[in-house]
Amino acid sequence: MIIVVTGIRTRPGDAGRFIRLAADRQAGCGRECAPARVELLRDRDDPDRFTLIEEFADAAALEAAGQDQPWITGRAQTVLEWRPGFHTRPAPGAGASHGPDPTFLPDAHDLSEMVARAVATPSEPGEPLPDALPEAGVGDRAALDWLAPHVLGGARRLGAAAALAHMDPPTPWVTWVAALWNASLNQNLLHPDVAPVARGLEARAIGWLAPAFGMDGGHMTPGSTVSNLTALWAARELRGVRTVIASEAAHLSVPKAAHLLGLGYRAIPTCADGTIDAGHLPQDMGDAVLVLTAGGTSTGAIDDMALAGRAAWTHVDAAWAGPLRFSARHAHRLDGIERADSVAVSAHKLLFQPKESGLVFFRDTAVAHEAISYGGAYLKVPNTGVLGSHGAIAVPLLATLMAWGRNGLAARIDRAMALADALHARLDQHPGIELFGAQVSGVVLWRPAGGVDTAATAARLPPGMASRTRVAGDDWIRHVAANPMADLELIWKAIEHALSPG
Repeated sequence: MIIVVTGIRTRPGDAGRFIRLAADRQAGCGRECAPARVELLRDRDDPDRFTLIEEFADAAALEAAGQDQPWITGRAQTVLEWRPGFHTRPAPGAGASHGPDPTFLPDAHDLSEMVARAVATPSEPGEPLPDALPEAGVGDRAALDWLAPHVLGGARRLGAAAALAHMDPPTPWVTWVAALWNASLNQNLLHPDVAPVARGLEARAIGWLAPAFGMDGGHMTPGSTVSNLTALWAARELRGVRTVIASEAAHLSVPKAAHLLGLGYRAIPTCADGTIDAGHLPQDMGDAVLVLTAGGTSTGAIDDMALAGRAAWTHVDAAWAGPLRFSARHAHRLDGIERADSVAVSAHKLLFQPKESGLVFFRDTAVAHEAISYGGAYLKVPNTGVLGSHGAIAVPLLATLMAWGRNGLAARIDRAMALADALHARLDQHPGIELFGAQVSGVVLWRPAGGVDTAATAARLPPGMASRTRVAGDDWIRHVAANPMADLELIWKAIEHALSPG
């Protein structure tokens, strides 16, 4: 069998014709020069967009059926070949008593349909899940059918036109495929025998990215919480630091890491724009690690990178704003970061990766890694960093970087930043709005002027369009430009409605 999964956009006004033609094609199933099976899925948010699933007996049947469909303006096609008899579908709840367990071998028909669901119209939330672990399983296909309405239908769509609330981006489809490959292989970078290729792929991804920050290497983590902990651990081991100094706006992972490492913690007041107030820094930081924030969680503020080097160790938490270094237009906002000793970046933010994907870079990686590595009788190489078992999370990142290149990555970052700039400019011109300050890393804060209730205004905005935060005790509405596909006109109309609900 050969299964063809085709993403299709019809010309305006031709959707009905396409549905009729697909129905005719389905009615002809089993006849000569026709697919053996046809299924059509329509996108709920875009009525001109479909996913067509066709099953052919063999390559000759596929060629005879032809793929010339003039009502289609653009499509992306995936062909999956299924060798009959190679994979078998188990009965619900059954396992294999002899030989390979068929539940570890996908049925190509089911696999293609489940992949297609990721781009099809999400189902509405369906039947509740059992309260307790079932004694007997329902089988692979039934389990996914049961979960799909919850996972796909109930999730927030981060690439939707109105999505502009958090530092969580949509992911490119190339990462979905790479993540599926990862899941099918279950590589573990703890041991070269288990991940003979994946270890080198992570090193390659790090080697491509580290120079943008003036670093010479590093490794991947599940996110910047672990990256920050790893960097402060290296600072303690190499420089004997006893105190962590950071701004009051530093991410909660920084004081958390200090506590876990048995280090003192000192929070420095911030200036009105949310950056660390250098006037409150101690004169002598010879026994301290100074943490600078590049892209504060609430305000997007970027601390002055000229402060790097004033302490025994400087770490930059660039979880959010770090990827601006790949944009020629915005890289200067982090000038001076190269003088830091370590840098943390969340790849699952402006590098558009699926969670959990983080990076920690070091200016002198060989020394830093040696200080935070442990051996083991069963290990061929030392285990570096906080994690033991560690998946091949570099594969989706490499796929994205290969697909887009530096220019493609920069273009999407620039698009997101331009969206934030445009929204900031419109808010600034509205007489009923008070802005927090300048937009520096894609985060925009505002609130209604004249004492109007901020919480009530935010509640009138569509879900996923905005979040709320508090800065210096004040309540603000917060937009984060992590979605390059957001529609400014749609968002602006919603804001105007929220300000004038009557």
